[in-house]
Amino acid sequence: MKKILLLSMIVALTASVSLNAQTVDKKWGAGLGLGAYSPSGQGGLGLMPELYLSRFLSQRFDVMLKGDLGVLNSKMDGGIDMANAFLNLRLKLANEDKKFRPYLFAGPGFLADNATSGLNFDAGIGAKYYHKANTAFYLDLGFLNGIDATRGTSKVHDNTIKGTIGMEFDFGKTKDSDMDGVSDNKDKCPNTPTGVAVDAKGCPVDTDGDGVADYLDDCPTVAGLTSLKGCPDKDKDGVADKDDACPDVAGLASLKGCPDSDGDGVADKDDKCSGTPKGYKVDANGCPFDTDKDGVIDEEDACPTVAGLKENKGCPKTEPTAEELEAKKMKVAPIYFESTKYTFTKEEKVKVDQLIQLLKDNSNYKVKISGNADSSGPEQLNVNLSKNRASAVAKALTAAKIKKDRIISQEGLGIKNPATTNDTPEGRKLNRRTEIQVVK
Repeated sequence: MKKILLLSMIVALTASVSLNAQTVDKKWGAGLGLGAYSPSGQGGLGLMPELYLSRFLSQRFDVMLKGDLGVLNSKMDGGIDMANAFLNLRLKLANEDKKFRPYLFAGPGFLADNATSGLNFDAGIGAKYYHKANTAFYLDLGFLNGIDATRGTSKVHDNTIKGTIGMEFDFGKTKDSDMDGVSDNKDKCPNTPTGVAVDAKGCPVDTDGDGVADYLDDCPTVAGLTSLKGCPDKDKDGVADKDDACPDVAGLASLKGCPDSDGDGVADKDDKCSGTPKGYKVDANGCPFDTDKDGVIDEEDACPTVAGLKENKGCPKTEPTAEELEAKKMKVAPIYFESTKYTFTKEEKVKVDQLIQLLKDNSNYKVKISGNADSSGPEQLNVNLSKNRASAVAKALTAAKIKKDRIISQEGLGIKNPATTNDTPEGRKLNRRTEIQVVK
């Protein structure tokens, strides 16, 4: 009996100063339970108060120091029947994020009863239910292996089955370096600034789920772009919708997200003269300046500070000089030919007649004639065509009684002197020509 009392005191004292580990945050804790037991050798049913204590080892294992007392056995007259202390390893079968957490336990122990004492072991199964973060109800069923003893003249081995219900309390210092209310062990964002709201993982709250935390998000309730501090940009022009004066159409940051089609620095929505040529200076309405108010903009006005006429490039009308009149009169348009031809069309014959009349009216005028061809066909064919085209004009002049000595020169240039590109039908049409230079 003295052995049982001594062991009971040791178990109770150890339990009172030990701690029970349940979670990675609260690595220490304590539990108290009351159960029923039935030893196989003695029979009967008794009460078994229990204290157990453990230390967190890992997410799967705890180590436990536990004490059980067998009292009030119905087969006895009363008092303490036995005391048993165990060092158990507990295998946790559920993660810490679950309220219901089943487990297995087993380990060696020391048993003392009214007859003898010695080493034994226990094993069992149980479960905890956390109704608060650090407080749980527990229920387990265990097997306590007995020891060989002599009771009277009989040898006995009292194996015991017990069932226990109780409560468990977790405690211990939890480290929280950034003071956000989430322990360092569970904090996925351990350096959150002070005062910032965080989620269960310790990361700053991101209400709209756009990857920008609310405390950095200029638009915390609408998903947006990281590059725009969490704000959306519907037209993808790099200007956040909240700052975009034209949020539905891509524009320029310098114009608050509005487009400027003519590039004059005035947004289309404010531009009253859209289509201004590039480089032209404009006013606040996007219209080119007309300093002299003559209807001709400065960039196209030959006399921008003096009002003039549109037909005179913005300059006042002046009488042409004799030399200017003479030069204008001496300008003759080229005569064009159809492909591979050197005869005049009806329209081009009009030009030839005008040239003849000019020479008849001005006996002191002479001409230089040069024929040209496009790049179609062989080179020698083009040379011959150009000569024939020059000759056709010369023959028309002499046939109209223009003296030969008034034709200073007559040549065929082939494709050497194109007026424009030969890469398009329009360009080749302009290159099939005869040019006339009128000289005094």
